[in-house]
Order: sequence, then C-alpha cells, then structure tokens
Amino acid sequence: MKEIIKNLQTEISEVLSQVEADMKLSSKEFFELQGNYISKTGKITALLRELGKVPKEERAELGKEINALKVWAENQFARVEKKIKEAELAKRYESEKIDITIKGKEPKIGALHPVTHIKNEIIGIFEGLGFDVFEGPEIEDDYHNFTALNVPADHPARDMQDTFFINEKLLLRTQTSPGQIRVMENRKPPIKVLVPGRVFRSDDDATHSAMFHQMEGLVVDKGLTVCDLYGVLNKLALELFGENRKTRLRPNFFPFTEPSVELDVSCAMCGGDGCKLCKGTGWIEVLGGGMVHPKVLKNGGVDPEVYTGLAFGVGMDRIAMLKYGIPNIKLLFENDARMLEQFK
Repeated sequence: MKEIIKNLQTEISEVLSQVEADMKLSSKEFFELQGNYISKTGKITALLRELGKVPKEERAELGKEINALKVWAENQFARVEKKIKEAELAKRYESEKIDITIKGKEPKIGALHPVTHIKNEIIGIFEGLGFDVFEGPEIEDDYHNFTALNVPADHPARDMQDTFFINEKLLLRTQTSPGQIRVMENRKPPIKVLVPGRVFRSDDDATHSAMFHQMEGLVVDKGLTVCDLYGVLNKLALELFGENRKTRLRPNFFPFTEPSVELDVSCAMCGGDGCKLCKGTGWIEVLGGGMVHPKVLKNGGVDPEVYTGLAFGVGMDRIAMLKYGIPNIKLLFENDARMLEQFK
C-alpha cells in the first residue's frame, strides 16, 4: 500500500509538471483531470476505500499517509489551477485589448439626393414670391386625376398616361396636377401654390421610370395673362440653369390648360449651335405649362369669369439629369452611394 501511495504521488507530480510545461489545458479540462485523483471517484478516494482490506494495526498509519497525499494533491492542483486561470485571463485581456492610438473610422457624412436638391431649389425660388407648398395623396381618385382636369372618360389623353389602376375609381396618380383641384376646392383666390410629389406611369427606358417626381405650380388671380406665365417660367429656368441661358415658349396641348405651352432652354453644351444632347436643335425641353382651362377652374370651384389661372409642371428627375449631367434616370433610384456622394 505504501508503494502504491508513493507511485500515485509521483504520477500526480509528473502529470502536473507536464500541464505546467504545456499550459494547453483549459480550466474545464483541468477540472476534469483533477477529478481523476481527488474527486469521490478519484484514485486517492479509492485508496481510502482499500483500507478495509489492510490489517488493523496498519490502518491508522496508512490512513494518515493517504490523507497527507490528499492534502498535498489538493494544494498542488490548486497551485496549477491558479496559473491556468491567470493565463486564460491574460489571453482574454490580450484579445480584448484596444489600441487607443489607432486612428478610428471616420463617420461617413451623407448627401441629399439630386432630386431633393432640385425640389428644395424650386421651392426656394418660389417661396420668395409668396408660394405655399401643398402635398396631395399619391393614391388618387379618377375624378381628381382626370375628370376634374378636363380629361373625360373617352379622352385619348387617358391612353397616353399608362395609368396604374387600383380599381375602377382609385389609381396611382399620373401627375401632381390633381393638387390644383384639391387646392382650389379648399382655398379662395388669390392662390399661389407648389405641389411636389411622386407620380406613377407604366413607362420604362433610359429617360423614363415607372415612378418619378413632379413639381406642379398654380397661380389663380384676377387678370393673369400668358405674359405672367412666361415671366414665371423664365425666372424658374434662369434660376435653375443660369442667367446666361435663353428661353422660349412653344405651343403645345394639355387638356387642363388653354393655351398650352412648353418651355425650352438653350443648350448649355453647345450654346445653341446644335449637338448630340439637344439633338441638333440648340434647345432643350424643360417643362410644360399654360393658362388654366376655364373648365378646370370651374371644377375647382373658381369662377372663370372673374379669375384666370396659370399652371406649370416640372419633371424634377429630368431637371436633375439635365443640370447634373446624369445619363440614365435609373441612376436616381439605385441608391448607389458612389453616385450620391458626388452631390455633397
């Protein structure tokens, strides 16, 4: 029995020496190793159970030796366990260490979307002239989007709109012009208002999108003429594209204005000589407008015998593309940070 006790002590010493040399065991693994010797099922406890087989006169002495081995083993395991925990803590501190001298990540500063730039710029131009801003619903009824704007059910202009209908009465608005009717229904002249917002049409190519942005302008007062219309449109174009640009009006047709016009601006790339951008004409179409049709005034609750109105519609996406040289309208909707960063 004494030989077994001695050999077990030697075994424990060698095992712990190897553990200290390698320092590869985790605390959990070391706890399991320790259990092989000083747990209820360990080798030292097994020696105590064997005392019953030893002659009575030898039990007391052997019991002392086994207990001494147990105390010694507990101390040795505790000493090595402390080293293992210290090593684990040092490793953890090293992995969590932060070098405060390393330069941190600089936060990225965002930029306004080019369409937002155009929207804010147009509103800024007209706010100084006393215009208010009204935002109508994107889901419109057929009456405000078409009928009240002098586009009856059988009018061919409805076919040109490529409308997204929700049901027979509701649709995604094809223009911001319904805002004209809603403003006139709720306000008395004089009226000066801008109606910005998203509009929807079933159209898709490099210069058209199924969802795009418009800015509607409406003025209703006594004695307005086409001269007032041109003055408003000319100021808008020169503020957006530069005082050195030339503008002109061309006759056109819109069911909600009479007369109807389109505004052209001299091409910035060629100076009016003709190039690929302006398709050789020297002019670029910018927006449409006209004098509000008497039927539209009447549908909005305004007496056309007393008041006249002027209106215009600006495609903000188109203005952004022209002003900033954006070749494809889809770039405005791809959320590409590389493109947006150019507008800081």
